[in-house]
Amino acid sequence: MHSHNNGLIMTRDFLRPTAVALGLMCLNGVAMAQGNESPPESDAPAAKTDMSVAKNVFDTSELDTDANVCQNLDDFVNAKWIAANPIPDDHTRWGAFNELAEKSLKDQHTIVEAAEKTAGTADADSVETQIGHLYASAMDTAAIDKAGDTPVKSRLARIQALDSRDAIARYLTLAFAEGQGQVFSMDASPDYKNAKQVIAYVYQGGLSLPTPKYYTDKDYAEQRQAYVAYLTKLFSLIGQSDDEAAHHAEAAMAFETKLAKHSLSQVAMRDPDNQYHFVTLDEANKATPHFDWKAFWAAQGADIKKGFSLSEPKFFAEFERLLANASIDEWKAYLTAHTIDDAAPLLAKRYRDAHFAFYGTELNGQPQQKPRWKQSLDAVNSAMGQGLGQLYVAKYFPPQAKARAEELVDNIRAALKTRIQNNDWMSDTTKDKALDKWSKFLAKIGYPEHWRSWKGLSIQADDFYGNMTRAAKFNHDYEMAYVGQPRDRQRWGMTPQTVNAYYNPTDNTINFPAAILQPPFFYAHGDDAVNYGGIGAVIGHESSHGYDDQGSQFDGDGNQNDWWTAADRKAFDARTAKLVDQFNQYTPIPGKPGVHVNGKLTLGENIADLDGLTLAYDALQKALAADPTEAKRKIDGYTQDQRFFMAWARVWRGHSRPKALAVQLNSDPHSPMTYRAIGAPSNMPAFAKAFDCKPGDAMVRPPKKRVEIW
Repeated sequence: MHSHNNGLIMTRDFLRPTAVALGLMCLNGVAMAQGNESPPESDAPAAKTDMSVAKNVFDTSELDTDANVCQNLDDFVNAKWIAANPIPDDHTRWGAFNELAEKSLKDQHTIVEAAEKTAGTADADSVETQIGHLYASAMDTAAIDKAGDTPVKSRLARIQALDSRDAIARYLTLAFAEGQGQVFSMDASPDYKNAKQVIAYVYQGGLSLPTPKYYTDKDYAEQRQAYVAYLTKLFSLIGQSDDEAAHHAEAAMAFETKLAKHSLSQVAMRDPDNQYHFVTLDEANKATPHFDWKAFWAAQGADIKKGFSLSEPKFFAEFERLLANASIDEWKAYLTAHTIDDAAPLLAKRYRDAHFAFYGTELNGQPQQKPRWKQSLDAVNSAMGQGLGQLYVAKYFPPQAKARAEELVDNIRAALKTRIQNNDWMSDTTKDKALDKWSKFLAKIGYPEHWRSWKGLSIQADDFYGNMTRAAKFNHDYEMAYVGQPRDRQRWGMTPQTVNAYYNPTDNTINFPAAILQPPFFYAHGDDAVNYGGIGAVIGHESSHGYDDQGSQFDGDGNQNDWWTAADRKAFDARTAKLVDQFNQYTPIPGKPGVHVNGKLTLGENIADLDGLTLAYDALQKALAADPTEAKRKIDGYTQDQRFFMAWARVWRGHSRPKALAVQLNSDPHSPMTYRAIGAPSNMPAFAKAFDCKPGDAMVRPPKKRVEIW
């Protein structure tokens, strides 16, 4: 996966939306990924129901029985809950994912507080001690505030001393080597054309506003003005006069705007062809004569071998023009602005407050900052997320949960195989390739088989900024060590404590962190209908990503390879175009009928929702067929099929602040929650049958508009 992380270091979920790129295809947002054999086809029995506790897994008192389920499943299942659960002041949205994420945070909080208390007596090199010291340093706001901006002054001085274009290029190179790169982004990922080998990638980056169009479109003039005001504030905080601060803020904004004008849109970034442009070192240096890529990769300690991917050539042509033509002062203004901005969450309160006022409140409408303990956990997860995950799994993820989840994965995979085999619009030639890819899926449940070592990372209880900068370099070096190495399919791109899941096309793995394998997604003793409507659909969602508009361009070995016949691809595109049209009709913001979901941007996730829910329903029917008595049983007056769809909608319960929703519509490949609740079921005749809905009901799409892919 391509992590588009520019600069320092903190996890800032309310701030800048992650750039859309091929890589991890996530259930609820984008994260970083890496990646032997896939598990054999399973004839395991369906997950068994423990009826003594099944009643407890879906609280029907939360249903709004005054709402017509055939008009809006989301209202029926979630409207009552939403009305009773306002968005907390330290969030931009609130729903089932957030509730479970809060539980994970509380569990993590218990762990880090215990680690902090024992850090002085435990093994100095243990993960517990490092986590304890890191958390303690993050919580010591008195020391952080006393330090002011002293920790970043030496870096700002280095920028002010830049006196030539060669010096700027050398500075950029060394900044990346320190884990604090700017202007563009980079990572190590499997080669699109030879996925068993890891290569280096560089991509467009360097922007702080949510998407490139925020810099150019008239609709975002207010956000641009607020951003310049924020940059002016940052320059003022480091001691510049009002005139100097305003001048440098405008210069930094002008520089960013040039980058933005040569950056691909979020939709274009979803095209794998725009994510891969392999070049030799000599070819790269020819493309950017003012930037020495040989020196750059040598400084990163990366084994480049034959070359690397210099993705988005148009962007790097502009990078070269800026190196050649932009004034030294403009470069210094840009680098200074981004250095302070990146460091702000790690500095004194005046910096943290300014940072939040823009990214949190101005862009996303969030009234209050998170409490300090949550911000500190963000820092721990950013710096040592897998280390904290090691402690989390030991305390909160029992082996029984993993075993039950593996059982469900086997059943969903079997349903996917059957769907491929019975597909009536695909030729046998393409179908054989699809089945070959299916056979090579690797499912990973809960946590990594092997934990990474943190040996060599210096963490001190009284040096928060230093800890975070050392961790940034440590993690950068860890990533660069994979360049030139064989792909490791057992690597994880999410921590076990993350409430999410993902598919990675370049290693053909589906991945389910421990923290999502809990209610309301997964009940170790729940009935099949609720489990298949929850975690079963999640499993189906990630499995389906292997065959969505992006994943379908990669074969079972993880290589970008056109394994489709032209006729089959045309048929696939015609079916998915109907899904684009469906989501383009959704208008989430009251009073703004022209603002709609971007069906192209969200296509991959919408495909995965529809196919994933379909696969989960198939697997449920197979499980119920094995137990006719259970199939006929009602729980709290609802049939198994009804509970299945209700469980799906409950997963997507939630609401967002208007500003955050606007950012999501522009930048996020995931549709807003309410449309995920209703979009897929409205295409399924099984839903209409379950609730006795009629043609013409809003939740019953007409046959000509109904979408069915697999």
